[in-house]
Amino acid sequence: MDIYFYNTLTKNKDKFDPINSEEVRIYSCGPTVYKDATIGNMRTNIFQDVLKRVLKYNGYNVKHAMNITDVGHLVSDSDEGEDKMLKSAREEHKTPLEIAEHYTKLFFEDLKSLNISTPEIVCKATEHIPEMLEYVEKLMENGYAYETSTAIYFDISKLDKYPILSNLDLENQKAGARVDIDSEKRNPADFALWIKAPENHLMKWDSPWGPSYPGWHIECSAMGQKYLGEQFDIHTGGIDLVPTHHENEIAQSKGKCGKIPAKYWIHGEYLLINGGKMSKSLGNVYLVKDIKEKGYDPIVYRLFSYSCHYRNKLNFTWEGIDAASKSLERLRNSYQLNLKGTDDLTNEDNERLARIEESFHKAINDDLNMPLAMSFVWEAARFEKKNIEVAKLLQKFDTILGIKIDELNDNLDEIPQFILDLVEQRKIARQNKDWAKSDELRDLINQKGYIVKDTKQGMEITQK
Repeated sequence: MDIYFYNTLTKNKDKFDPINSEEVRIYSCGPTVYKDATIGNMRTNIFQDVLKRVLKYNGYNVKHAMNITDVGHLVSDSDEGEDKMLKSAREEHKTPLEIAEHYTKLFFEDLKSLNISTPEIVCKATEHIPEMLEYVEKLMENGYAYETSTAIYFDISKLDKYPILSNLDLENQKAGARVDIDSEKRNPADFALWIKAPENHLMKWDSPWGPSYPGWHIECSAMGQKYLGEQFDIHTGGIDLVPTHHENEIAQSKGKCGKIPAKYWIHGEYLLINGGKMSKSLGNVYLVKDIKEKGYDPIVYRLFSYSCHYRNKLNFTWEGIDAASKSLERLRNSYQLNLKGTDDLTNEDNERLARIEESFHKAINDDLNMPLAMSFVWEAARFEKKNIEVAKLLQKFDTILGIKIDELNDNLDEIPQFILDLVEQRKIARQNKDWAKSDELRDLINQKGYIVKDTKQGMEITQK
């Protein structure tokens, strides 16, 4: 069955035709590990995980590389200000390495909580400085880069077209530099490949241009080429990366080897919070741990994300999360009922199940249309007859959904992790003599179907 993806490069829904039918190669822009990843960031990671699952569902082997940006990403995505890693290190009184290790660990814990598979290749920017230097030197040799007193810049005037993903009007586009706007730049939109470091700069390396550090864009170009080759199948990321980062990745690749690095560029849209933008100033920046602290299994957020196509803005509300929590419970209950079901299936029943399966397959192959796919999941879950064949179909669907549909809801011997997390939070509150918080958490645990009792031996947890 053919697969179609909306390709930002062509502005069309294109039929997927891999470079090598034996292995699909994907590069994803990973986190800048200077702070916690938000649920908006995680929405992008969920869509990327579904993409991989769909390819595997269709019989492809997948080689997936993702970077960890632990240097070079400045405060402004238009390449201005100080390095985000250094800013965070200063604010938290830690070294850049400590900051990177801390937030990288939390990022992968969040991926695990959401049942998102770790890419086959995870590459840190700081571990690939030689590859980046070699890349910049090649761009200089090819005539696509030049040196100023502050940086090595990419000369966009050497390209046949720039930009090609966003089609922005360069006359109105803010200059893309990694430092304050440089009067030595040949073109306002030239962007920094390598930045000469001030004497007190914490993260810098020796280079042909003195102590310096990489620009943000060069890391993905260098690492993508190292692990996936000059051209690979798919490049993914959030929609915010299109006008700057991904445009510049393409420019760098064309300057080095004359090729656009990926055939298909696939981007996920923004997450809204109660209909508006997520921002610290509004106090509505949510993390995966916030979902856990509200007493929800984080898998609920994964299921919630399927209520909207990845190319459309998704509006997050706690009411929506609560509805998704109930839906997750119903889907898991349906699986258990069908697993134990003994109803006989007629030929007509089997034909209907086959049509449901085919419709689901068509939906996921049509640019990852998860809202449509979920309608067929529910058709199977509500199947009138309860039979193990229905359970098998739901489990097959879960190879795409990743919601752990076979996880028991009624196993009294296993307390869900999110309940244990709430109990631990209550334990800490009691140690701090925060009795109001302790009572609040006790009531929340109770609402989720469990009773916690304080005994001399500690807290006892039982299911209602």
